[in-house]
Amino acid sequence: MPIYEYVCDHCGSRFERIQRFSDDPIRICPDCNTESVRRVLSPAGIIFKGSGWYITDSRQLKSGAKEATKELAPPRETSTSFSKDGAGEDD
Repeated sequence: MPIYEYVCDHCGSRFERIQRFSDDPIRICPDCNTESVRRVLSPAGIIFKGSGWYITDSRQLKSGAKEATKELAPPRETSTSFSKDGAGEDD
């Protein structure tokens, strides 16, 4: 059975109730006894673990697309030499 969260617009109290889908929603606040209660939608807590949840696992790469795990290009060598005083000179 799902847990529904309610909030009272009159006193601001929040509470949860375990109810069936077929049950009528709660109308009366248990704290102030007014009929100003409404059901609040709450996001479900989902944890994605395991394979299939990453870009490399969940779908095929399109043709011409770079692979996500491709190694970086090696650094380029420069042709700059340094003199004894620390100033750089181009060859």
